[in-house]
Amino acid sequence: MGGPLLEVCEVTLRFGGVTALKDVSFGVAEDELFAIIGPNGAGKTSIFNCLNGVYRPQEGRILLAGADVTGHRPPEMARRGVARTFQNLGLFENLDVVDNLMLGRHHLMRTGFLSGSAWLGRAKREEIRHRGRCEEIVDFLDLGRYRGTPVGLLPYGIKKRIELGRALAMDPRLLLLDEPVAGMNLEETEDMARYVLEVRRNLGVSMVLVEHDMHLVMDLADRVMVLDFGQVIAMGPPAEVQADPKVVEAYLGQVSS
Repeated sequence: MGGPLLEVCEVTLRFGGVTALKDVSFGVAEDELFAIIGPNGAGKTSIFNCLNGVYRPQEGRILLAGADVTGHRPPEMARRGVARTFQNLGLFENLDVVDNLMLGRHHLMRTGFLSGSAWLGRAKREEIRHRGRCEEIVDFLDLGRYRGTPVGLLPYGIKKRIELGRALAMDPRLLLLDEPVAGMNLEETEDMARYVLEVRRNLGVSMVLVEHDMHLVMDLADRVMVLDFGQVIAMGPPAEVQADPKVVEAYLGQVSS
């Protein structure tokens, strides 16, 4: 792993009188898979919403490749290479697989509305190029058999894979995976784990993973951060974190003997 790609420095986020995050700090290295776990309401989604610009923290800083991106809006974060999958799928079910992936290329397109509508010259060349990239992702994620099918007709596990593909179509440097195996059966979970590893191995994308499936987290993550009531209570290698009494207490309500 290389130096830090992402640095989160003492971030605090409040909603009125409620503190969702308090003095949260961590870093993610180049080519690292960093996991965030914690009980429901611990602040995991709030962290993601700060990282991709949905929320602006009241205190602290977020640095991406050394640049301060605190409070930058989602379109700017996308342009800087931050992509996100969603627990609740962000797909258009009436569109087919490739058209859904093309939505991830939108921020990379340079032609205007009129030239794009005419589909001539530069606009035509640009769309062909971007569709070619989406076809590569279709092949990478083994989605070829579903290529022309409206997404709404596909099984849930395939939709989750398409959601990953849409994020990859953004050509990210940092990929935020929000519960990528939520609601999946064992076979689908194993498939998704394999694709996440392939993304890391072949594309070299740094990843931040939020997930409740502890087996997946412990198998995939280089390091794990544990949140409880918006504060960091543990951070380190998976085996070390799993054995931490504070983590056991946060999840089970008591320290194991």
